[in-house]
Amino acid sequence: MNVQIFTLCDAATLDAAGKLNILGSFDRLSGAAEPIVHMHCALALKLRFERVEEGQKKLRLAFIDSDGTAVMPPIDGIAEVRFQDNDSSSSVSLALGIQQLKLPKFGEYSIDLAIDGRHEASIPLFVKPSAPVTSPR
Repeated sequence: MNVQIFTLCDAATLDAAGKLNILGSFDRLSGAAEPIVHMHCALALKLRFERVEEGQKKLRLAFIDSDGTAVMPPIDGIAEVRFQDNDSSSSVSLALGIQQLKLPKFGEYSIDLAIDGRHEASIPLFVKPSAPVTSPR
């Protein structure tokens, strides 16, 4: 299995043909004060599997702070890996919307992906205080 795309973004969708659309990939947020609330974002994933990996896969996404504390409940799902004709590999794409993401403090966060109970990838999210606004003289 190969993680081809794993990103936090402003929006992500899958069209009827399974094409993954991604808008505004990011790994940094800023806020004026703690907690930081991000109104809407999404996770976009594209996973590539080899023919020997065909079948049902259990996915788990965990969003944690630098102490390992979950900032939201884990997202669990199942993906069916299927192949067409004699293709040597197959991909599974996911677009998951997140509403009202509440980050309790400034710092570094991690979004961790596990497949069938095995950690496969992590992406960071850096959350910093907003730069102070200075008035012109």
